[in-house]
Amino acid sequence: QVQLVESGGGSVQAGGSLRLSCLVSGHTSVVNSMGWFRQAPGTEREGVAAIVNGGYTTYADSVRGRFSISRNNAKNTLLLEMNSLKPEDSAMYYCAADRVFYYGLVALSRSSYSYWGQGTQVTVSS
Repeated sequence: QVQLVESGGGSVQAGGSLRLSCLVSGHTSVVNSMGWFRQAPGTEREGVAAIVNGGYTTYADSVRGRFSISRNNAKNTLLLEMNSLKPEDSAMYYCAADRVFYYGLVALSRSSYSYWGQGTQVTVSS
């Protein structure tokens, strides 16, 4: 089993920055793909960014150039640096992981991931 715990959410004004962290525990050696997803009230959960062991990354068009995903294997941590935040970035952000290597748009699909965290709230005010 793999456990995921997110942190780093909060409230920020438009144009500001936040850094989300996801601590991975359990059978961390089986994790090959990780991603960040978000879900605003009344909407579907959508993929934001993903990373595969080896460093290949995938971003949603809505965040490319503003968000950066990285993984620190030594610390079993997944990070999401979020810059130039907009009110439409407000959502619950979830960390996800899976054994499979995912490349491209499939890495941003909710159904690709077996393990999920509980989420951390991000609120961006205008």
